[in-house]
This record gives sequence, structure tokens and C-alpha cells, in this order.
Amino acid sequence: MKFLIGDVQGCCDALDRVLAEIGYSPSRDHFWLLGDLVNRGPQSLAALRRIKAFEGAADCLLGNHDLHLLAVAAGAQRLRRQDTLAEILDAPDREALLGWLRAQHLAAFSDGWLLVHAGVAPQWDVQATLARAAEVEAKLRSRGAGKFLRVMYGDKPTRWSDELEGEERLRFIVNALTRMRFCDKRGRLEFETKQGRDSAPRGYMPWFEVPGRLTEGTPIAFGHWSTLGLIDSPQLLSLDTGCVWGGALTAVRIDGGRRELVQVRCKAARSPGAAAIC
Repeated sequence: MKFLIGDVQGCCDALDRVLAEIGYSPSRDHFWLLGDLVNRGPQSLAALRRIKAFEGAADCLLGNHDLHLLAVAAGAQRLRRQDTLAEILDAPDREALLGWLRAQHLAAFSDGWLLVHAGVAPQWDVQATLARAAEVEAKLRSRGAGKFLRVMYGDKPTRWSDELEGEERLRFIVNALTRMRFCDKRGRLEFETKQGRDSAPRGYMPWFEVPGRLTEGTPIAFGHWSTLGLIDSPQLLSLDTGCVWGGALTAVRIDGGRRELVQVRCKAARSPGAAAIC
């Protein structure tokens, strides 16, 4: 069986419970995690070790929180007040964990589904999406990864062009695949709005509603957008159901023409700014 699982964000207990619910067996089954493996939840180190241990029985996408961990480890960013990454950075197996994380994907195609953490630029088809992701993956695995992580952050450019080069090109790819929620008909990205689909700024819409996008007709699964909630349709799976914020961790079976959805709840922390208790 093959499953997709939404944003874990350091909720290792919730991951263990959802795997138990689906009867997961590493010798028989395979799952994809759609990014944000760590951060904000209470068990980031345990989650990362747990997922890494699955080796070929699981694959992962990188989300914005995973890239943030890599940037902090490289000295390109500072820890934030709500981060729960310090135990990873202080762990004796830190380098092995970070090296494994750098080797993960930014996009993939499995069982007819295009998999991304956040979204797909409307100017990209499936092949272009995978090719653009591969550009960033190669940079993260190279000796120049540290330098790249220092210039990765920023909101510009806001629109894709095949003529983009260097850090601007890579930055747009990262932003589209790990940060986007809304864009306009021309494909310009907007990063300020983080609420649900009805909160789109004037002239903008959820990226998957842009008319004429080149992945229209391709089933796409993504995470990242907890305020959007679950979407479970033949062409679209939105699987960040806010586990770390007191919602649920969601898994969906995608193989064999059979749709099977499993969710486990995650209790929210009581004090503002505290990590969730999973």
C-alpha cells in the first residue's frame, strides 16, 4: 500500500499513531511525507530520527520548516522564539540527520500524483515542476549549499520566467514549492496572506484555482496550508490539517484505485506560543 501523509512538524507520537492506524509495514508499504517534518511540535528530533530510520520504505519532501532547519544549521538564519529545533542542532547525530535531510526532494511524482509541499507555479507542467525542483535539490546536496541557504530568503521575484538565473531563479523555485498559497492570473505570488481560501487579496486566488495553469488535469497533493483544511477530491489533496495546532495528522492511500483516509487528533498546547502536545 502507498500513502501520503501531511505535515508532521515534530509530532512524532501522532506519526506513530497514524502509521499504527493504517497498519503500516515497512516490508510491504510505502509512504510519502509532504514536507515540514520538523518544528513547532515537541518532538522534532524524535520525528526526524524516526523518519530517517524508514530508509527506502518512506520518502519525504522538504517544506519551509525543514529548509529553515538547514539554514539555521548553516548559520544563515537564527532560531526563532517558537522553533523547536535546538535538540536537533545539539544532537550527537546532527550531521547525519542534516545530511539525510539535504538529500530529500522538493517535488515528486508517484502513482499518478504530483507531490509538492506548498504549490506549483501556473507556468509549470509536471515535467517542468520536477526539473525545477531538481535544480534546488542539486544545490542543497552540493558544496555550495551553505552559500545558497544564505541567499534563499526573500519574496522576489514574484513571477516565474524561464530567463531567471542564479539566486533569483532558485529563490522563486523554493518560494513556489514551499511557501505559496495565493497567486494572480499572471502567476505572481503573494506571501502575506496565510488564512483560508476566502481570504485571498483582491486579484489573487488559491494557486490551484488559477485558470489555464499547466498542471490543470494532473492530480496534485500538497501540505503547508493548515488554514485551508482538508481537501479530498480526485484532482486535489490538501493534507495539512493542522496537527501541530490542535488539529489532526492525515494520511491518504493513493494506490490501487482505492481511496482510504485516516486521521489522528493532536492536542493543542494551552499556553500561547507553546509547542503542541501530540
